Amino acid sequence: MDIAVWLFTGLALAMREVALFAAFGFLVLGISDVVVDLLWLRLWLTGRLGQEALADSGGISEDGATSGLMAVFVPAWDEAGVIEQMLATALRRFSPGDFRLYVGCYPNDPETIAAVRRVADPRVRLVIGGAPGPTTKADCLNRLWEALREDESREGRRAKAVVLHDAEDVVHSAELAIFDRLIGRFDLVQLPVLPLIDPNSRWIAGHYIDEFAESHAKELVVRAAVGAALPSAGVGCAFARDALERLARRAGGLPFDAESLTEDYELGLRLRAMGGRAAFVRRVAAGSRALVATREYFPGTIDAAVSQKARWMTGIALSGWDRLGWTGGLAERWMRLRDRQSVLAALVLLAGYCALLSWALLEARNILLGVPAPPMPAFLEALLWVNAMLFTWRLAMRFGFVTRAYGWREGLRSLPRVVVGNAIAMLAARRALLRYLKSRRTGHMRWDKTIHAFPSTMPAE
Repeated sequence: MDIAVWLFTGLALAMREVALFAAFGFLVLGISDVVVDLLWLRLWLTGRLGQEALADSGGISEDGATSGLMAVFVPAWDEAGVIEQMLATALRRFSPGDFRLYVGCYPNDPETIAAVRRVADPRVRLVIGGAPGPTTKADCLNRLWEALREDESREGRRAKAVVLHDAEDVVHSAELAIFDRLIGRFDLVQLPVLPLIDPNSRWIAGHYIDEFAESHAKELVVRAAVGAALPSAGVGCAFARDALERLARRAGGLPFDAESLTEDYELGLRLRAMGGRAAFVRRVAAGSRALVATREYFPGTIDAAVSQKARWMTGIALSGWDRLGWTGGLAERWMRLRDRQSVLAALVLLAGYCALLSWALLEARNILLGVPAPPMPAFLEALLWVNAMLFTWRLAMRFGFVTRAYGWREGLRSLPRVVVGNAIAMLAARRALLRYLKSRRTGHMRWDKTIHAFPSTMPAE
């Protein structure tokens, strides 16, 4: 009995310390989120939510025509299941624009090569790299860059912009016209990414819906408004051809860093450091209520979601710290801190769940044996009440943004999906740390991709 008393006393003391750590972490993270929310609310009240760039440029061509060549880069490793449908959809939706689809494949991936070749269209340029795959996505993009330069030299004309897409993307018919209108004024133009609803994975794939509904309706809008660098999402974005050329010269010949796991994110920051301008554009398509955005399915299993999140954490939160450091003004450093807080946030979440479990055990002991837990310090209790209010505010914002993008049913689902997202984040943080330490030891990076799916029924534009 004395041992049980000692164990529960130790549990109460440990819970108090862990709860204090978690509560303080949640407070700091919560205040940062609230500041972003308030800045977004100010933009919303003043009507500045990502459409002013187009308004200033005189709109876009309604027939989708472009005034210069759009080189669309599509890296593809082990994408035989989706690439043919993706290319066919892009060819149909991008017409009559002036574009060419550059598809990067590997010599040891004959299935994907065969799928690309089945799309018999002169606007599809198959580029097979010399090295077997997988390398990194950035390395594949560099092969496409070299192919573009060869075509430019042979044909005597230069592309206006380089557009990035993944092999599972559902493109929008208006995006090339938007890029055509804005490239020249801006070196990077990013459109929103909206995950498709996977009816077979409402909770795992569904948590991406919640995160992107907020990040691509609020976070990126606020980043652009405060003057921080705008990271590219790697899909649904266009880079000015000349801007990539300048980046390539600075990097020794190639614009994409083949040693980076998150080359798209880094490219936006490197572009800003070079003095480039970026725009995040949210625009409703003509005659529609739907946004001009890239849509795609996201991972629907725990392992695939953890793998993808771990890659993002490794590239942005860990390697990004090493590779990009801390530069720029206050707004830039604040946004980089928000980008890199994911691993720390996962640790705070773990502490919070451990404290909650400890509290549940102590309460169960009180109910069963009538032995109350030691009283909680007043300071910690006050901190927990503040965090409870911040959490309620966070859930309200999540509900609002998801409802706005996907309807109230998904808005309601987003509330319990917070737990799913937290679990995936904690598992991904562990994998990211192990992967980062391994990369530091071996110096080797590779393309750690997930299996993709393409919708059988096209989402409405």
